[in-house]
Amino acid sequence: MDIERPDLSRLNPNVQAYIQSLEAELDRLREQGQAETSSAATLEPSEPPTSLNVITISAAGFAKRTPRHLYDRQRRGGMGVFDLETSKDDPPALLAIADEQQTLVLLTNQARAFRWPVSELLEAPVRGRGQSLATLLPLVAKERIALAFPDQGKGYIALVSQSGHVRCLRHHYIGENLRPGTNLYNLRDFGPPAAACWTSGEDDLFIATRQGRAIRFAEKSVPLQGGPGMRLEPGDAAVAIASVSAESCVFLLTADGKGTLRLMSGFGANKSPGGGGKSAMKTDRLIGAVAVEEDDDIFILSRLSKIIRFRAAEVPPKEDVVQGVMCMALRADETVAVIGSSV
Repeated sequence: MDIERPDLSRLNPNVQAYIQSLEAELDRLREQGQAETSSAATLEPSEPPTSLNVITISAAGFAKRTPRHLYDRQRRGGMGVFDLETSKDDPPALLAIADEQQTLVLLTNQARAFRWPVSELLEAPVRGRGQSLATLLPLVAKERIALAFPDQGKGYIALVSQSGHVRCLRHHYIGENLRPGTNLYNLRDFGPPAAACWTSGEDDLFIATRQGRAIRFAEKSVPLQGGPGMRLEPGDAAVAIASVSAESCVFLLTADGKGTLRLMSGFGANKSPGGGGKSAMKTDRLIGAVAVEEDDDIFILSRLSKIIRFRAAEVPPKEDVVQGVMCMALRADETVAVIGSSV
């Protein structure tokens, strides 16, 4: 049975502290039980060998790739496994899944784009060190990798900046003829990139913010040169963009490991971009949102470099605004990235 955690903010601080201590003890017992019966935490053995790779990148640009079949599925709410080995000052930041024959598109906080063959990334075990992509790219001072996604070679790429501006580009803009360091939009007008997704050109776009608000509108309504996608509240920032339809389902994840599957059948589309949006999930620390299907797997990456993989079907779908259910057990940790993957 899935029970939503109620809002505790109005309770007496001592009561809040007591409840949180009980929750911490439950987490400890859960971890102890999982350690003793780790085989029971796995739904099935690793999938058959695949050329798909899980790519993890640290804040400073250290990256590795690991075949996806080396990550066993766990039950939702598990602890995951340690992944990219980094220093405390360089936590994991980005997560992508790509075939070894594909090319990874890297977008920096200066909105400059680069391409890097997945096959040329360092292949390492699940728990392993990476290589410094930042030193291999002609980055300028204070420039860092902000987004990483595989080139699909068709369709459109939709980009949203932290300020809520959006731009859609045909795939050839970031194709094999891309000049390294090309600016994909005017940084001064849009601000640093927040997220990207592939679209067919006929979809709706779903933009979500850190404070759990979101907007949905037709992709075709975005001006050619881009423009405001969502009007943000003071202190808020866009964190995710997904390509959706009325039948789609979007997985939203908070920093404390809670997630929900939000049905687009219960989230109406705006007539045009630029609106203020509405509440999509009860949180002030949303970290990501990805469109998934029931048979997809969800991968979550934490700041302490743990990754968990579980079936999207384990998260109950909702049409209403909820706080979500526990998707990853965290202790002195928080989630930093999420991605869906079809299997």
